[in-house]
Amino acid sequence: MPGIILAIDQGTTSSRAIAFSTKLKPLGSGQKEFQQFYPKSGWVEHDPEEIWTSVIAVAKAAIRKAKAKPQDVRAIGITNQRETVVIWNRRTGKPIHKAIVWQDRRTAPICAQLRAAGHEELFTERTGLLLDPYFSGTKIRWLLDNVKGAREKAEKGELAFGTIDSFLIWRLTGGKVHATDATNASRTLLYNIHTGQWDDTLLRILGIPASLLPEVKDCAADFGTADAKLLGAAIPICGVAGDQQAATVGQACFEPGMMKSTYGTGCFALLNTGSTAVRSQNRLLTTVAYQLDGKRTYALEGAIFIAGAAVQWLRDGLKLVNSADQTGALAKAADPNQHVYLVPAFVGLGAPYWNAEARGAIFGLTRGTTKKELAQAALEAVCYQTLDLLRAMQRDMGGTGKTILRVDGGMTASDWTMQRLADILDAPVDRPPILETTALGAAYLAGLRAGLLPKPSEFAKSWKRDRRFTPKMKQAERESKYAGWQEAVRKLLA
Repeated sequence: MPGIILAIDQGTTSSRAIAFSTKLKPLGSGQKEFQQFYPKSGWVEHDPEEIWTSVIAVAKAAIRKAKAKPQDVRAIGITNQRETVVIWNRRTGKPIHKAIVWQDRRTAPICAQLRAAGHEELFTERTGLLLDPYFSGTKIRWLLDNVKGAREKAEKGELAFGTIDSFLIWRLTGGKVHATDATNASRTLLYNIHTGQWDDTLLRILGIPASLLPEVKDCAADFGTADAKLLGAAIPICGVAGDQQAATVGQACFEPGMMKSTYGTGCFALLNTGSTAVRSQNRLLTTVAYQLDGKRTYALEGAIFIAGAAVQWLRDGLKLVNSADQTGALAKAADPNQHVYLVPAFVGLGAPYWNAEARGAIFGLTRGTTKKELAQAALEAVCYQTLDLLRAMQRDMGGTGKTILRVDGGMTASDWTMQRLADILDAPVDRPPILETTALGAAYLAGLRAGLLPKPSEFAKSWKRDRRFTPKMKQAERESKYAGWQEAVRKLLA
Protein backbone atom coordinates (compact mmCIF):
# COMPACT_ATOMS: atom_id res chain seq x y z
CA MET A 1 0.00 0.00 0.00
CA PRO A 2 1.52 3.38 -1.03
CA GLY A 3 0.21 5.04 2.11
CA ILE A 4 -2.42 7.58 3.01
CA ILE A 5 -2.63 11.23 4.04
CA LEU A 6 -4.76 12.02 7.07
CA ALA A 7 -6.63 15.33 7.05
CA ILE A 8 -7.97 16.55 10.39
CA ASP A 9 -10.75 19.10 9.88
CA GLN A 10 -11.64 20.60 13.25
CA GLY A 11 -14.81 22.63 12.69
CA THR A 12 -17.22 24.76 14.69
CA THR A 13 -19.85 22.11 15.38
CA SER A 14 -17.96 18.87 14.73
CA SER A 15 -14.55 17.34 14.24
CA ARG A 16 -13.95 15.37 11.07
CA ALA A 17 -11.05 13.38 9.69
CA ILE A 18 -10.66 12.03 6.17
CA ALA A 19 -8.05 9.53 5.02
CA PHE A 20 -6.99 10.31 1.46
CA SER A 21 -4.94 8.20 -0.91
CA THR A 22 -1.78 9.77 -2.28
CA LYS A 23 -3.92 10.52 -5.36
CA LEU A 24 -6.25 12.50 -3.05
CA LYS A 25 -9.12 10.06 -3.28
CA PRO A 26 -11.17 9.86 -0.04
CA LEU A 27 -10.85 6.37 1.43
CA GLY A 28 -12.47 6.66 4.85
CA SER A 29 -13.76 9.28 7.26
CA GLY A 30 -14.96 9.88 10.79
CA GLN A 31 -17.05 12.69 12.22
CA LYS A 32 -18.16 13.60 15.71
CA GLU A 33 -20.26 16.54 16.91
CA PHE A 34 -19.44 18.21 20.20
CA GLN A 35 -21.27 20.46 22.63
CA GLN A 36 -21.84 24.19 22.10
CA PHE A 37 -21.97 26.34 25.23
CA TYR A 38 -23.91 29.63 25.37
CA PRO A 39 -23.26 31.00 28.88
CA LYS A 40 -24.70 34.46 28.07
CA SER A 41 -26.42 36.19 25.16
CA GLY A 42 -23.89 36.50 22.33
CA TRP A 43 -21.32 34.27 24.07
CA VAL A 44 -20.21 30.98 22.44
CA GLU A 45 -17.73 28.53 23.98
CA HIS A 46 -16.29 25.06 23.34
CA ASP A 47 -14.62 22.62 25.69
CA PRO A 48 -11.03 22.18 24.35
CA GLU A 49 -10.76 18.76 26.01
CA GLU A 50 -13.90 17.58 24.19
CA ILE A 51 -12.46 18.92 20.92
CA TRP A 52 -9.23 17.03 21.60
CA THR A 53 -10.90 13.70 22.36
CA SER A 54 -13.18 14.08 19.32
CA VAL A 55 -10.18 14.70 17.05
CA ILE A 56 -8.38 11.57 18.22
CA ALA A 57 -11.58 9.52 17.87
CA VAL A 58 -12.31 10.65 14.30
CA ALA A 59 -8.68 10.28 13.24
CA LYS A 60 -8.67 6.66 14.38
CA ALA A 61 -12.05 6.08 12.70
CA ALA A 62 -10.85 7.48 9.37
CA ILE A 63 -7.76 5.27 9.36
CA ARG A 64 -9.85 2.23 10.28
CA LYS A 65 -12.51 2.89 7.63
CA ALA A 66 -9.80 3.36 5.03
CA LYS A 67 -8.76 -0.21 5.90
CA ALA A 68 -5.31 1.12 6.70
CA LYS A 69 -2.91 0.85 9.59
CA PRO A 70 -1.48 3.81 11.51
CA GLN A 71 1.89 2.97 9.98
CA ASP A 72 0.38 3.63 6.54
CA VAL A 73 -0.22 7.31 7.32
CA ARG A 74 2.53 9.26 5.60
CA ALA A 75 1.54 12.75 6.75
CA ILE A 76 -1.08 14.66 8.73
CA GLY A 77 -2.70 17.89 7.56
CA ILE A 78 -4.70 20.06 9.97
CA THR A 79 -7.38 22.59 9.13
CA ASN A 80 -9.43 24.34 11.75
CA GLN A 81 -12.12 26.79 12.75
CA ARG A 82 -10.23 30.07 12.77
CA GLU A 83 -10.14 32.84 15.42
CA THR A 84 -11.32 30.50 18.20
CA VAL A 85 -9.01 31.03 21.17
CA VAL A 86 -7.49 28.58 23.62
CA ILE A 87 -4.97 29.50 26.33
CA TRP A 88 -3.32 26.66 28.21
CA ASN A 89 -0.69 26.02 30.84
CA ARG A 90 2.65 25.14 29.26
CA ARG A 91 3.58 22.73 32.06
CA THR A 92 0.33 20.78 32.33
CA GLY A 93 -1.14 21.37 28.85
CA LYS A 94 -4.50 22.13 30.49
CA PRO A 95 -6.64 25.01 29.19
CA ILE A 96 -7.25 27.83 31.69
CA HIS A 97 -10.81 28.40 30.41
CA LYS A 98 -13.18 27.08 27.78
CA ALA A 99 -12.31 28.06 24.21
CA ILE A 100 -13.90 31.36 23.12
CA VAL A 101 -15.39 30.67 19.69
CA TRP A 102 -15.05 32.92 16.65
CA GLN A 103 -18.80 33.62 16.80
CA ASP A 104 -18.54 35.01 20.34
CA ARG A 105 -19.38 38.72 20.76
CA ARG A 106 -18.36 39.35 24.38
CA THR A 107 -15.44 41.58 23.40
CA ALA A 108 -17.58 44.16 21.58
CA PRO A 109 -16.92 46.72 24.39
CA ILE A 110 -13.15 46.21 24.06
CA CYS A 111 -13.40 46.78 20.30
CA ALA A 112 -15.47 49.91 20.88
CA GLN A 113 -12.86 51.25 23.32
CA LEU A 114 -10.05 50.62 20.83
CA ARG A 115 -12.00 52.35 18.06
CA ALA A 116 -12.76 55.30 20.33
CA ALA A 117 -9.04 55.58 21.07
CA GLY A 118 -8.38 55.87 17.33
CA HIS A 119 -6.62 52.52 16.88
CA GLU A 120 -8.71 50.91 14.11
CA GLU A 121 -6.77 52.43 11.21
CA LEU A 122 -3.47 51.04 12.57
CA PHE A 123 -4.92 47.57 13.10
CA THR A 124 -6.47 47.52 9.61
CA GLU A 125 -3.30 48.82 7.96
CA ARG A 126 -1.10 46.15 9.54
CA THR A 127 -3.43 43.14 9.85
CA GLY A 128 -5.99 43.69 7.07
CA LEU A 129 -8.74 43.21 9.66
CA LEU A 130 -11.31 45.38 11.43
CA LEU A 131 -11.73 45.84 15.16
CA ASP A 132 -14.47 43.27 15.64
CA PRO A 133 -15.06 40.62 18.34
CA TYR A 134 -14.74 37.99 15.58
CA PHE A 135 -10.96 38.03 15.71
CA SER A 136 -8.66 36.41 18.26
CA GLY A 137 -6.78 39.36 19.76
CA THR A 138 -9.55 40.82 21.90
CA LYS A 139 -10.54 37.33 23.06
CA ILE A 140 -7.00 36.81 24.37
CA ARG A 141 -7.20 40.17 26.14
CA TRP A 142 -10.53 39.17 27.73
CA LEU A 143 -9.12 35.89 29.06
CA LEU A 144 -6.06 37.60 30.53
CA ASP A 145 -8.30 40.18 32.21
CA ASN A 146 -11.04 37.84 33.44
CA VAL A 147 -9.42 34.50 34.38
CA LYS A 148 -7.92 34.76 37.85
CA GLY A 149 -4.14 34.80 37.76
CA ALA A 150 -3.97 34.51 33.96
CA ARG A 151 -2.19 37.80 33.28
CA GLU A 152 0.46 37.19 35.93
CA LYS A 153 1.14 33.68 34.61
CA ALA A 154 1.24 34.93 31.02
CA GLU A 155 3.79 37.61 31.90
CA LYS A 156 5.96 34.92 33.53
CA GLY A 157 5.82 32.86 30.31
CA GLU A 158 3.80 30.05 31.91
CA LEU A 159 0.90 30.13 29.42
CA ALA A 160 0.53 29.50 25.69
CA PHE A 161 -2.06 30.88 23.28
CA GLY A 162 -3.25 29.15 20.17
CA THR A 163 -6.01 28.96 17.66
CA ILE A 164 -7.31 25.39 17.47
CA ASP A 165 -4.53 24.27 15.10
CA SER A 166 -1.85 25.29 17.62
CA PHE A 167 -3.65 23.56 20.47
CA LEU A 168 -3.90 20.32 18.44
CA ILE A 169 -0.24 20.53 17.35
CA TRP A 170 0.83 21.01 20.98
CA ARG A 171 -1.22 18.02 22.12
CA LEU A 172 -0.26 15.78 19.18
CA THR A 173 3.46 16.44 19.70
CA GLY A 174 3.31 16.07 23.48
CA GLY A 175 4.05 19.76 24.01
CA LYS A 176 7.18 19.73 21.84
CA VAL A 177 5.88 22.14 19.20
CA HIS A 178 4.08 25.46 19.69
CA ALA A 179 3.38 26.66 16.16
CA THR A 180 0.76 27.95 13.76
CA ASP A 181 0.71 28.82 10.07
CA ALA A 182 0.51 32.21 8.38
CA THR A 183 -3.19 31.92 7.53
CA ASN A 184 -4.28 31.36 11.12
CA ALA A 185 -1.85 34.00 12.37
CA SER A 186 -3.38 36.48 9.94
CA ARG A 187 -6.73 36.21 11.76
CA THR A 188 -5.53 37.20 15.22
CA LEU A 189 -5.30 41.05 15.02
CA LEU A 190 -1.69 40.56 16.17
CA TYR A 191 0.11 39.60 12.94
CA ASN A 192 1.50 42.04 10.41
CA ILE A 193 0.50 40.47 7.08
CA HIS A 194 3.01 42.65 5.19
CA THR A 195 6.13 41.81 7.22
CA GLY A 196 5.04 38.29 8.18
CA GLN A 197 5.72 38.81 11.88
CA TRP A 198 3.88 39.30 15.17
CA ASP A 199 3.49 43.06 15.66
CA ASP A 200 4.93 44.46 18.89
CA THR A 201 2.92 47.69 18.66
CA LEU A 202 -0.40 45.87 18.36
CA LEU A 203 0.56 43.50 21.17
CA ARG A 204 1.32 46.50 23.38
CA ILE A 205 -2.01 48.19 22.58
CA LEU A 206 -3.91 45.00 23.47
CA GLY A 207 -1.75 44.24 26.49
CA ILE A 208 -0.73 40.77 25.30
CA PRO A 209 2.71 39.34 26.20
CA ALA A 210 4.63 38.07 23.17
CA SER A 211 5.63 34.96 25.15
CA LEU A 212 2.10 33.61 24.68
CA LEU A 213 2.42 33.37 20.90
CA PRO A 214 3.30 30.40 18.66
CA GLU A 215 5.95 30.31 15.96
CA VAL A 216 4.52 31.13 12.52
CA LYS A 217 5.33 28.75 9.64
CA ASP A 218 4.41 28.17 5.99
CA CYS A 219 1.20 26.22 5.33
CA ALA A 220 3.29 23.29 4.08
CA ALA A 221 6.02 22.89 6.71
CA ASP A 222 7.39 20.72 9.50
CA PHE A 223 5.01 21.02 12.46
CA GLY A 224 6.55 18.17 14.43
CA THR A 225 5.55 14.53 14.81
CA ALA A 226 2.43 13.10 16.39
CA ASP A 227 3.29 10.92 19.37
CA ALA A 228 3.06 7.23 18.48
CA LYS A 229 0.96 6.55 21.59
CA LEU A 230 -1.92 8.67 20.25
CA LEU A 231 -2.70 7.17 16.85
CA GLY A 232 -0.55 4.04 16.88
CA ALA A 233 2.42 5.38 14.93
CA ALA A 234 4.71 8.41 14.90
CA ILE A 235 3.32 10.53 12.04
CA PRO A 236 4.73 13.82 10.73
CA ILE A 237 2.43 16.87 10.74
CA CYS A 238 3.19 18.54 7.43
CA GLY A 239 0.35 20.92 6.56
CA VAL A 240 -1.75 23.50 8.40
CA ALA A 241 -4.23 26.15 7.21
CA GLY A 242 -7.32 27.85 8.56
CA ASP A 243 -10.47 26.27 7.20
CA GLN A 244 -11.34 28.91 4.62
CA GLN A 245 -7.81 29.13 3.29
CA ALA A 246 -7.60 25.34 3.17
CA ALA A 247 -10.78 25.33 1.07
CA THR A 248 -9.21 27.94 -1.23
CA VAL A 249 -6.27 25.56 -1.73
CA GLY A 250 -8.60 22.56 -2.11
CA GLN A 251 -10.52 24.43 -4.81
CA ALA A 252 -7.20 25.13 -6.58
CA CYS A 253 -7.83 28.90 -6.56
CA PHE A 254 -4.16 29.65 -7.16
CA GLU A 255 -4.55 32.41 -9.75
CA PRO A 256 -5.45 36.06 -9.00
CA GLY A 257 -9.16 36.66 -9.60
CA MET A 258 -10.26 33.13 -8.70
CA MET A 259 -13.00 32.98 -6.06
CA LYS A 260 -14.38 30.32 -3.77
CA SER A 261 -17.16 30.32 -1.21
CA THR A 262 -17.56 27.75 1.56
CA TYR A 263 -21.00 27.13 3.06
CA GLY A 264 -20.75 25.56 6.48
CA THR A 265 -21.80 26.98 9.84
CA GLY A 266 -20.98 30.37 8.34
CA CYS A 267 -20.17 31.36 4.79
CA PHE A 268 -16.79 32.65 3.73
CA ALA A 269 -15.86 33.92 0.28
CA LEU A 270 -12.23 34.44 -0.71
CA LEU A 271 -10.93 36.15 -3.84
CA ASN A 272 -7.28 35.51 -4.68
CA THR A 273 -5.42 38.82 -5.19
CA GLY A 274 -1.97 37.31 -5.75
CA SER A 275 1.10 38.97 -4.24
CA THR A 276 -0.83 42.22 -3.67
CA ALA A 277 -2.56 42.79 -0.34
CA VAL A 278 -5.55 44.78 -1.62
CA ARG A 279 -6.87 47.26 0.95
CA SER A 280 -10.65 47.02 0.88
CA GLN A 281 -12.72 50.18 0.63
CA ASN A 282 -15.89 48.19 1.25
CA ARG A 283 -15.27 46.71 4.69
CA LEU A 284 -13.97 43.39 3.45
CA LEU A 285 -10.93 41.77 5.01
CA THR A 286 -7.44 41.50 3.56
CA THR A 287 -5.96 38.18 4.59
CA VAL A 288 -3.24 35.63 3.81
CA ALA A 289 -4.70 33.08 1.39
CA TYR A 290 -1.72 30.74 1.79
CA GLN A 291 2.03 30.87 2.27
CA LEU A 292 4.37 28.46 0.48
CA ASP A 293 8.18 28.57 0.40
CA GLY A 294 8.09 31.79 2.41
CA LYS A 295 5.96 33.59 -0.18
CA ARG A 296 2.60 34.98 0.90
CA THR A 297 -0.42 35.02 -1.43
CA TYR A 298 -3.22 37.34 -0.36
CA ALA A 299 -7.00 37.36 -0.65
CA LEU A 300 -9.98 39.58 -0.07
CA GLU A 301 -12.41 37.84 2.25
CA GLY A 302 -16.03 38.37 3.10
CA ALA A 303 -17.33 36.65 6.22
CA ILE A 304 -20.97 35.71 6.81
CA PHE A 305 -21.39 34.49 10.38
CA ILE A 306 -24.58 32.47 9.89
CA ALA A 307 -25.22 30.18 6.90
CA GLY A 308 -25.80 26.51 7.70
CA ALA A 309 -26.34 27.57 11.31
CA ALA A 310 -29.68 29.10 10.22
CA VAL A 311 -30.77 25.68 8.97
CA GLN A 312 -29.60 24.15 12.27
CA TRP A 313 -31.79 26.72 14.03
CA LEU A 314 -34.81 25.63 11.99
CA ARG A 315 -34.04 22.03 12.94
CA ASP A 316 -32.90 22.29 16.58
CA GLY A 317 -34.38 25.58 17.76
CA LEU A 318 -37.77 25.74 16.06
CA LYS A 319 -38.10 21.98 15.39
CA LEU A 320 -39.55 22.74 11.93
CA VAL A 321 -37.53 20.02 10.19
CA ASN A 322 -36.05 16.73 11.31
CA SER A 323 -32.95 17.01 9.14
CA ALA A 324 -31.17 19.82 7.33
CA ASP A 325 -31.63 18.21 3.93
CA GLN A 326 -35.42 18.64 4.17
CA THR A 327 -35.13 22.41 3.75
CA GLY A 328 -34.47 22.32 -0.01
CA ALA A 329 -37.71 20.45 -0.73
CA LEU A 330 -39.64 22.79 1.56
CA ALA A 331 -38.17 25.84 -0.15
CA LYS A 332 -39.06 24.46 -3.55
CA ALA A 333 -42.70 24.14 -2.43
CA ALA A 334 -42.87 27.65 -0.89
CA ASP A 335 -45.56 30.11 -2.01
CA PRO A 336 -43.95 32.40 -4.64
CA ASN A 337 -46.38 35.18 -3.74
CA GLN A 338 -45.00 35.51 -0.23
CA HIS A 339 -41.90 37.60 0.32
CA VAL A 340 -40.38 36.48 3.60
CA TYR A 341 -36.85 37.57 4.53
CA LEU A 342 -34.74 36.16 7.34
CA VAL A 343 -31.79 38.34 8.33
CA PRO A 344 -29.84 35.78 10.41
CA ALA A 345 -27.90 38.20 12.62
CA PHE A 346 -27.98 35.75 15.53
CA VAL A 347 -24.40 36.73 16.50
CA GLY A 348 -24.24 40.08 14.72
CA LEU A 349 -23.75 40.84 11.04
CA GLY A 350 -20.43 40.24 9.31
CA ALA A 351 -19.19 41.70 6.03
CA PRO A 352 -19.86 44.19 4.63
CA TYR A 353 -21.96 45.53 7.54
CA TRP A 354 -19.82 44.60 10.59
CA ASN A 355 -22.43 45.27 13.23
CA ALA A 356 -21.69 43.24 16.36
CA GLU A 357 -24.84 44.38 18.15
CA ALA A 358 -27.36 43.44 15.41
CA ARG A 359 -29.64 40.49 16.12
CA GLY A 360 -31.76 38.33 13.83
CA ALA A 361 -35.18 39.27 12.48
CA ILE A 362 -37.81 37.97 10.08
CA PHE A 363 -39.69 40.34 7.78
CA GLY A 364 -42.80 39.80 5.67
CA LEU A 365 -44.64 37.28 7.86
CA THR A 366 -48.33 36.77 7.09
CA ARG A 367 -51.06 34.40 8.32
CA GLY A 368 -50.20 32.29 5.31
CA THR A 369 -46.53 31.87 6.22
CA THR A 370 -45.55 28.25 6.88
CA LYS A 371 -42.35 26.37 7.46
CA LYS A 372 -41.95 26.22 3.67
CA GLU A 373 -41.50 29.98 3.43
CA LEU A 374 -39.24 30.04 6.50
CA ALA A 375 -37.04 27.34 4.96
CA GLN A 376 -36.84 29.31 1.73
CA ALA A 377 -35.99 32.50 3.64
CA ALA A 378 -33.17 30.75 5.54
CA LEU A 379 -31.62 29.39 2.34
CA GLU A 380 -32.11 32.59 0.37
CA ALA A 381 -30.44 34.62 3.12
CA VAL A 382 -27.19 32.84 2.27
CA CYS A 383 -27.60 33.78 -1.40
CA TYR A 384 -28.32 37.44 -0.69
CA GLN A 385 -25.37 37.71 1.69
CA THR A 386 -23.09 36.15 -0.92
CA LEU A 387 -24.22 38.79 -3.41
CA ASP A 388 -23.44 41.48 -0.82
CA LEU A 389 -19.89 40.11 -0.68
CA LEU A 390 -19.48 39.67 -4.43
CA ARG A 391 -20.53 43.24 -5.16
CA ALA A 392 -18.15 44.58 -2.50
CA MET A 393 -15.29 42.53 -3.98
CA GLN A 394 -16.05 43.77 -7.47
CA ARG A 395 -15.96 47.37 -6.27
CA ASP A 396 -12.61 46.78 -4.53
CA MET A 397 -11.15 45.24 -7.68
CA GLY A 398 -12.33 48.15 -9.80
CA GLY A 399 -14.87 46.45 -11.99
CA THR A 400 -17.92 44.25 -12.34
CA GLY A 401 -16.37 41.57 -14.52
CA LYS A 402 -18.04 38.19 -14.74
CA THR A 403 -17.24 35.81 -11.92
CA ILE A 404 -17.43 32.04 -11.73
CA LEU A 405 -17.83 30.93 -8.16
CA ARG A 406 -16.40 27.63 -6.91
CA VAL A 407 -18.41 26.38 -3.94
CA ASP A 408 -17.98 23.79 -1.23
CA GLY A 409 -19.25 22.84 2.21
CA GLY A 410 -22.27 20.94 3.45
CA MET A 411 -24.96 23.33 2.16
CA THR A 412 -23.76 22.94 -1.43
CA ALA A 413 -25.24 19.42 -1.54
CA SER A 414 -28.64 21.12 -1.95
CA ASP A 415 -29.35 21.55 -5.66
CA TRP A 416 -32.16 24.02 -4.88
CA THR A 417 -29.85 26.24 -2.85
CA MET A 418 -27.10 26.22 -5.47
CA GLN A 419 -29.54 27.02 -8.27
CA ARG A 420 -31.00 29.88 -6.25
CA LEU A 421 -27.43 31.09 -5.54
CA ALA A 422 -26.66 31.20 -9.27
CA ASP A 423 -29.98 32.98 -9.88
CA ILE A 424 -29.37 35.66 -7.24
CA LEU A 425 -25.72 36.20 -8.22
CA ASP A 426 -26.50 36.15 -11.95
CA ALA A 427 -23.31 34.10 -12.26
CA PRO A 428 -22.36 30.45 -12.80
CA VAL A 429 -21.77 28.36 -9.68
CA ASP A 430 -19.38 25.40 -9.99
CA ARG A 431 -19.64 22.50 -7.55
CA PRO A 432 -16.82 19.93 -7.39
CA PRO A 433 -17.36 16.20 -6.78
CA ILE A 434 -15.65 16.44 -3.36
CA LEU A 435 -17.61 18.92 -1.25
CA GLU A 436 -15.20 18.61 1.68
CA THR A 437 -12.55 20.71 -0.03
CA THR A 438 -11.39 22.10 3.32
CA ALA A 439 -10.06 18.67 4.27
CA LEU A 440 -8.80 18.19 0.71
CA GLY A 441 -6.76 21.39 0.98
CA ALA A 442 -5.21 20.28 4.26
CA ALA A 443 -4.35 16.90 2.74
CA TYR A 444 -2.78 18.55 -0.30
CA LEU A 445 -0.60 20.85 1.83
CA ALA A 446 0.59 17.90 3.93
CA GLY A 447 1.23 15.79 0.82
CA LEU A 448 3.11 18.66 -0.82
CA ARG A 449 5.48 19.01 2.14
CA ALA A 450 5.91 15.24 2.41
CA GLY A 451 6.91 15.04 -1.26
CA LEU A 452 3.87 12.96 -2.17
CA LEU A 453 2.02 15.52 -4.31
CA PRO A 454 2.97 17.92 -7.13
CA LYS A 455 3.36 21.70 -7.04
CA PRO A 456 0.20 23.87 -7.09
CA SER A 457 0.13 24.44 -10.86
CA GLU A 458 0.02 20.68 -11.45
CA PHE A 459 -2.50 20.10 -8.68
CA ALA A 460 -4.76 22.75 -10.25
CA LYS A 461 -4.99 20.68 -13.44
CA SER A 462 -6.62 17.87 -11.47
CA TRP A 463 -9.53 20.05 -10.25
CA LYS A 464 -12.84 18.75 -11.62
CA ARG A 465 -16.35 20.14 -11.78
CA ASP A 466 -19.26 17.92 -10.81
CA ARG A 467 -21.98 20.34 -11.88
CA ARG A 468 -22.37 23.93 -13.04
CA PHE A 469 -25.50 25.84 -12.01
CA THR A 470 -26.32 28.64 -14.44
CA PRO A 471 -28.69 31.58 -13.80
CA LYS A 472 -32.31 31.04 -14.89
CA MET A 473 -34.17 33.77 -12.99
CA LYS A 474 -35.44 36.79 -14.89
CA GLN A 475 -33.59 40.03 -14.16
CA ALA A 476 -36.68 41.85 -12.88
CA GLU A 477 -37.41 39.11 -10.35
CA ARG A 478 -33.77 39.00 -9.25
CA GLU A 479 -33.62 42.74 -8.71
CA SER A 480 -36.94 42.77 -6.87
CA LYS A 481 -35.90 39.99 -4.50
CA TYR A 482 -32.52 41.57 -3.75
CA ALA A 483 -34.12 44.97 -3.17
CA GLY A 484 -36.38 43.30 -0.60
CA TRP A 485 -33.31 41.87 1.14
CA GLN A 486 -31.59 45.25 1.21
CA GLU A 487 -34.71 46.84 2.69
CA ALA A 488 -34.87 44.12 5.38
CA VAL A 489 -31.25 44.77 6.37
CA ARG A 490 -31.88 48.54 6.46
CA LYS A 491 -34.84 48.02 8.79
CA LEU A 492 -32.78 45.74 11.04
CA LEU A 493 -29.93 48.24 11.34
CA ALA A 494 -32.15 51.34 11.64
